[in-house]
Formats: sequence, C-alpha cells, structure tokens
Amino acid sequence: MDGLDLSGASWRKSSRSDATRECVEVAAVASHVPIRDSKATDVGTLLVTPIAWRALLHSLGARANG
Repeated sequence: MDGLDLSGASWRKSSRSDATRECVEVAAVASHVPIRDSKATDVGTLLVTPIAWRALLHSLGARANG
C-alpha cells in the first residue's frame, strides 16, 4: 500500500523478544496491521489486513498447542 505513513505508528515488540532473538514488531493503523523485523526496522514493512493477522495468530496458537 503506497503512501501509508507509519512514522507516527506505535510499534509493539513480541512478548517473546529478548536481545538474542530475532523478533517482530506490530503496529495498529486504521486498515492494516504493519509487521516489521525488530532488528532491521528500516528494511521494510509487511502490511496485512486485520482478518489475515487474526488468522495468522490463530494458526500459530494452534501449532503451539498441538
């Protein structure tokens, strides 16, 4: 999505993050969930819809519990 300004986004780091792991950060904006690498924030951002984000979290939770 061209033109989405994320400069003022409030990024949250994964709760499983620490100094030795590769982790992700997410932010909430109006129509998408931006996702980025916490150790390379300038590389780029993946934008997914809130529905896709919930499906991803559900899938990861199912794998962790399975």
